[in-house]
Amino acid sequence: MVERFHILGFAGSLRKDSYNKALLRVAAELMPKNAEFTAFDLEGIPPFNQDLETRPPEKVVDLKNNIRWADAILIATPEYNYSIPGVLKNAIDWASRPPTDNVLYDKPVAIMGASTGMLGSARAQYHLRQCFVFLNMHTINKPEVMISYAREKFDADGKLKDEKARITIEELIENLLALTATMPRR
Repeated sequence: MVERFHILGFAGSLRKDSYNKALLRVAAELMPKNAEFTAFDLEGIPPFNQDLETRPPEKVVDLKNNIRWADAILIATPEYNYSIPGVLKNAIDWASRPPTDNVLYDKPVAIMGASTGMLGSARAQYHLRQCFVFLNMHTINKPEVMISYAREKFDADGKLKDEKARITIEELIENLLALTATMPRR
């Protein structure tokens, strides 16, 4: 019997027509039959407040439950001011706190990103990798999916026109699932 995996994806952008939300839609299309993909919208998560970490707001509870349920995480991130978007860092802070309820600990994670600039979210992705080292997450190293000049790579309906990028995203998903298959199931 083929093992079935649950992949949770979220974008580090709140914008409705975000290129990174579009990347998650591409990933959903490319998921193999043995994987179920769910996208989680970070809209509505309040700023992290350590005073509330043991009794978090309902949206945070929902995020943590979705992460807890998932076998692996797929993040699509833009790059803001050479780094991680605040909404994404905020979600990571909530999900990893308190340390006794860090739902990201030991999770496999893959990162991809699109930006309108030349580097395709490279700096944001490397900053995320730094966070994930501390959280003991298992980050997929290759391939790196960094979609540069996103305005040119997506059509007016948000469909990714770059076939080479689609192939790279599919490879990233395959590598995420291969790593996930080696991890103990929770």
